[in-house]
Parts: sequence; structure tokens; C-alpha cells
Amino acid sequence: MERRLFSFILSSMAFFLIYMSLRTMFAPPQAPENAEVAQVDELTPETETETTSEAETEETSAEPESDESDSIERPDSPTWSTLGSMDPKSGYLMLVTLNSRGGGIERIELTERKENGRLKYRRVDVRSGYLGYLAADPTATELGIRVNIVGPGTPAALATAPGITGGLQVGDVITGFNGENVNNLTMLRAAMLETKPGDTAKVTVLREEESIEFTTELTEHPLDLIRLAEHGGDDEVDGNLSRLSCLLTVGRVGRREIETGQKTIEGMVDTGDLIWNSSADDGAVSYQLQLSDSEMKAISGKSVGLQRSYSLQPGSYSLDMDVQLDNQADEAQELAYRIEGANGITLEGWWYSNKISPNWGGSAARDIVYKTTAEGHELVSGYALLKRAKNPAEAKDQTLFAPDSAPPARDLRYIGVDAQYFTVAMLPPEGQETLKTFRRAAANIVADPLAVPENKERAVNTSFYLDSVIADVPPGSSIKQSLRLFAGPKQPDVMTSYGLDDCIYYGWFSFVAKPLGWLLHLLSNVGNYALAIVLLTLCVRGLMFPLSRKAAINAQRMQELAPELKKIAEKHKDDMEARIRAQRELQQRVGFNPMAGCAPMFLQLPIFIGLYRTLSVDIELRQAAFASWTTWASNLAAPDMMYYWGDWMWDYLSGRGTGWLGPYFNVLPMIVVSLFLAQQKMFMPPATDEQTAMTQKMMNYMTLIMGLFFFRVPAGLCIYFITSSLWGIGERILVKKTLPTKPHFDPAMLQGGDGAGTVQGSVNSGGRSGKDNGGKKTPSLADMVRQRVAPEEEAAPLPKDRKRPPSKGKKKR
Repeated sequence: MERRLFSFILSSMAFFLIYMSLRTMFAPPQAPENAEVAQVDELTPETETETTSEAETEETSAEPESDESDSIERPDSPTWSTLGSMDPKSGYLMLVTLNSRGGGIERIELTERKENGRLKYRRVDVRSGYLGYLAADPTATELGIRVNIVGPGTPAALATAPGITGGLQVGDVITGFNGENVNNLTMLRAAMLETKPGDTAKVTVLREEESIEFTTELTEHPLDLIRLAEHGGDDEVDGNLSRLSCLLTVGRVGRREIETGQKTIEGMVDTGDLIWNSSADDGAVSYQLQLSDSEMKAISGKSVGLQRSYSLQPGSYSLDMDVQLDNQADEAQELAYRIEGANGITLEGWWYSNKISPNWGGSAARDIVYKTTAEGHELVSGYALLKRAKNPAEAKDQTLFAPDSAPPARDLRYIGVDAQYFTVAMLPPEGQETLKTFRRAAANIVADPLAVPENKERAVNTSFYLDSVIADVPPGSSIKQSLRLFAGPKQPDVMTSYGLDDCIYYGWFSFVAKPLGWLLHLLSNVGNYALAIVLLTLCVRGLMFPLSRKAAINAQRMQELAPELKKIAEKHKDDMEARIRAQRELQQRVGFNPMAGCAPMFLQLPIFIGLYRTLSVDIELRQAAFASWTTWASNLAAPDMMYYWGDWMWDYLSGRGTGWLGPYFNVLPMIVVSLFLAQQKMFMPPATDEQTAMTQKMMNYMTLIMGLFFFRVPAGLCIYFITSSLWGIGERILVKKTLPTKPHFDPAMLQGGDGAGTVQGSVNSGGRSGKDNGGKKTPSLADMVRQRVAPEEEAAPLPKDRKRPPSKGKKKR
């Protein structure tokens, strides 16, 4: 009995020791003391709670005091800062607006100028005047619109008033515009719609309880390449979220990291919602944020600090960024950071533009592009990201490379958001080819997937993020990384200089598109791209004139053969095989090749597709006007937009993304379809029977239906079609006068033979005569070679001459 008791006690102690060891090694972190005390208080009887010692009371009451001493004072309201300028004398190509709430990028405007002083890249969907981005609160106020930022070189900064030095300033409240009272952004935008670039505007502001009336000259609206979704205007769609670009946060502490589809570690405060400390010095803006021990305690971490800086150089499309994660604890921590990519890229023309994609599924207005040493250039469609986000069975974020990927697959050359004419991408710092400090890259959407309308999915807001490698950071040490953010046009020379030339994609016909684009730029020296397209079309069609003439001659020969082909069809109307064989033998006998007339079409097809790709990709056509004296067709890369009918036409027809026609009536597609119909009527031979007449009617109907799909094509492409059609009509009239007047075939040759018997002509399939030897045709060398390579089969017997197989008779009993 004593031995059993001793064995039980010994085994129990061993089990207890093993359990405590395993619990220490593998148990999750303990809950905070406050929560533990609360649980004890809830479970302790009421009498015991009342008799708690004074020492315990002092201990529990001391914890809030430590939290208060651990708290960090942060600014009460955000501030805005700018880099770059809109002043053409400054040499800057961009104007960047930063926000201390999150320390991210709120807006990037392209301010590069042409030789004539106009903006090289302006906003194509806005024709009213521009005062400047004010970062104003969109909600109404009692007094007016508070100015939070004034960009250098903007009309707001250049405004003048008697006795006042400088223009509008941060803190001013706009109360009137051109004599009209305004107290919110909606009213100000409505008042500015009545203006145009170059107009003189009067802005009334309230400064230190004094009303001041400023006068300034409005300019064109620069292209806001990066903007908040709420500032997208008519091109923006429901479901897209407003979020700053390139936000920085803690990606991992110990074993806790950000889960897929989330923005922060669960339980941690979102650093994008906190107001960072900011400072500006010598063309650079820096932000700092400290997270205290109490704020990091929820994720089992200690105090850390986040730092980042932005700088911009004149003449550059890249914004230099430095990010840093500091360990401010008194012990080492496993840390990693996450930096988000850009979002809110311009959506200009998403409802009519057709971006060329290497993917079979097509592309969206915003796609994710990246390049690694292992995989090269890749594109992830915004469609695919939205579809993934809507599917609850899939992860919301699409992984581009993971920690377990091979090192070459994580050797990142660039990653960014790609639009039709512009790209915003993260690059290695200058002098470095690749980024090797990121363990994960993923693409995602910055939108509510269920709120994006089905017919506007192409305009979904896409972005990406990068997770740094995990490092065991000693106390007082940091993780640092330098990056560049390219935000600029897809011009070949610009993209090549930044290593982004693969983002310009022409498709399979790039071998045709690139030379045509070079020729188009050469012809643009005439001073007008519309005229350059006309000249390019004339050059192409002129070089193809010999083929077109040959096709016209081939059509004339086909008309001469039409009566004989009709006779053969009537003769063998019950035997399709015999009819086809007889027609083929007739064509061989007279030396006619029906495929010869298709050669110009096959040659025109790659040229047409190549020119279409050139007009769709070439950024020089964006903003190129049909003529300087009119605002009609002011963008050859877009429809001509002659008349806006979106305010009264049915949304089914005129809606952006929902309508067949779009919100504008376009006249150039109507001219294109009319010329197509005229060509068909001129070029088609008269109908000889009811079936041919029906076919011609169907072709006319198909042309009209094709006009619906052509209604939103770029004006530059319509100019090509119009020029090509007019050339074709004139060419047919000219060729018709130069065609031979004599018949191409000898009537005796046409009537010789019935297609199934002995040939009684003197012209072989090559069109050369053989020698007559006793009534028999002497085969030529071409005939003998043809007979060797492809011997002719015997003519199929007619149905009446075919013998039925013998039927089996019944057996006699």
C-alpha cells in the first residue's frame, strides 16, 4: 500500500513538472495584469473583495498611472506639406502633397510644361479653370472653406491683393468666388465650372477676421496622377475607398504579424489613422511616430518608432523615400515593417479606353505590374483582384512572391500600378538594380468589393504592399530602406531611363506598331498630329497601291468567270463535291487564283492592328488636338466628344461604363460608318440572285452594328479610317480607269471541257500554252511537277452513274 502511494505521488509530481515545463514553452502570452485582476475580482466572493489589503489596492491603482506616464503626446490636427512646384521657372516636374495623418502621399500633380508654356499633361476631363489644390474639408462650415495647403506656383499662391504680400495662406477661409458666396467645396466647384483657363478670378477670403479680395489668373488643371477617390470627379465609381498612398506600419513583432486582407496587426492601432510629427528642411519632409509600450502591449511587443522622409529633385519624375523602423525597447525584438504602394491612380477615360494587356483576361484601368529576376515582367489585372476579393473561399490579397520563394523570385526590380498612359512604381534607390530586402509582395484592392457596380468593375482601385525581411533588432537599432517612387508618363525614353520600358506593351504586332509610331512622330513635325495621321495613312496606302490594283484586276477576272461558275453550279446542283471539283478545274484551266485578291487584305490586317496599337499606346496623342482653333476633338486618344448628352440621355445608352454610346455624341464614328457603307455599295458587284442580295443586306446591317462598337474609339483612329476609306474610293475610281479593256480569258478556253473530262484548251494553270501534239496537250514542266507532287484524282461520278452495292439475297430454304 505504501509502495503504491509513493509511486502515485512520484508520478503525479513528474507529470506536474512536465506539464509546467510544456506550458512555459508553448503556452500563449499571458493576458495583461489588469485583465487578470478583473477576472479575479469577478470570481472572488464579495466578502473577500471587501477585505482586500491596502497593498493590493495601491498596486492595482498604480497601473493606470504607469499607462499615463507611458502615453505619447501627438499633434491634435493634421498638417499638409508640399514638395515641388507648379512654377515653370522652378524646373520641377511634379507637385506633391503630403499629409501628416498617416505620413503618406495625398496627391501628386504633374506640372511639366511644353515649349509654349502650357501644361504638358493636363486633366482631360476638366476644361474649367484651376485655382490650386487646397486640401479643404469637403463638409460645410459656418464661415467658408478653410485653406489647409497652398502649392507653390499655383494660382492660389500667386493671387494678389492691395497692400497684401503673398497670395492665399494656410488658415485662410474662402467665403466668395467671383462675387458668389461659397461655404463648401461643392459650391466652389460649381462656381469654377463657369470659368476657363486664362480667366481672371476674384477670391474673397477671411483672414484674422478681415475680409480680403484676391485677384488671380486661373490656369489649366494639371493631371492629378495620384489623388483620393473622393476627388475623382465624374470618372470615379462607387466602392473605391479614399486612402493615402505609400503608408508605413509595423508588419511583424515577434510571432505576431499582419494577416492577409488586413491593414495592421490584430489588436494594434492603425498608424494610418494617427497624426505623425512632421518637419521640413531643404526641400525634404520628414515624419516621425512613436508607439509606446502600452500601445504595443496588445501585440506582445515593446515600444518602437517609425520614421520616414520624402525629397524631390527638379527635373525628376521620382520621389525619394527613406523608411525606418526603430527598436526603442530595452531588449531585442523581432521586427519587420510593411509599406503600401500607391493607389488612386488617375482613371481618365476608363469608360472608353482599351488598354492592351498580355493577359487573355484583359486589363483594367489600373493593373499591378512587377518585375523580378526570376519571372521578368508580369501584369496582374484589376479584374482578377476584384474577382478574388469577391470570392470568400480565396484570400483577398494575391501573393506575388512569398518568404519561401527562391531568392531570384524575391529579387525585385520594380512594382507599381499601371494605367494606360501613366505608371506609378516603386524602384530601387539610384545606383542599385534590385530590391532584396522584402520577403513578401502582394497585390490587393483599395475598395469595398461588394459596393463596386458590376458594369464599372474596370475602374476598381488597386494597390500592393511589401513586407520587409524579419530582423532581430537590438535595443536602439533600426531597420532602414531607401526607395524611389516613379510617377510619370509612359514615354519610351522616360521609361527606359528608369528601367520601366517593359510597361509599354504593344502586343503581338509590336514589330509593325513601333516603326509606325516612329514614322508618326516624324510626320508630326508638320505641327499637327491629326494631319500627321492623315499623312501616315496616305504613305501606307500609297505603298500598298500595287497590291490594291492587283486585287482589283483579280476582282475583274472573277466577274468574267461568274457566268461559267453559275453554269457549273446549275449543272451540279445535286452534287456539291462534283460542283467544287468542276469550279476548281475551271480556275486551274484559265489560270485564276481566287486567293490572290485576299493578299492585300492579309497584308493590311497587321498594318491596321499595328496602327491601332500605336494610337492606343502612344502618349503623344493624348491631349493632341484636331485643331488649335476649336475645343472639339481636343484629345485624339479619346472620342471627339462633340456634344454632351449625359444629362438627358438614358443611362443605358450614355452612362459611363453602363451605356453603349457613352455620355457624348461623337460625329467622327458616324462619318466612318457612312464611308464604310458607301464603299460596300461601290465595291460589291450587283446581286445576281436572291441569296446574294440577302447576303449584301446582312453585310450592311453588320456595318451598322459595327458602328455601335466604333462609337467610342479614339478620334485619331477615326481619322485613320476616314482617310483610308476616302483613299479606297479614289483608288477604286483610278484603278477602274487603268484596268484592261479586253477580256482576260478566251471564250473558247472558258467553254472548253466540262470540268470532268478532257481539257480542250491551250492554257494551263500557270497561264502558259503547251504544244499541240496530235490533238493532245503536251504537259509543261509545271504540270509535270504538279502531277508528281499532287496527282489529280479522278472525277467523282454523278449520283445517277453511281452503282449501288449488291444486296444480299435471301437464302432459299
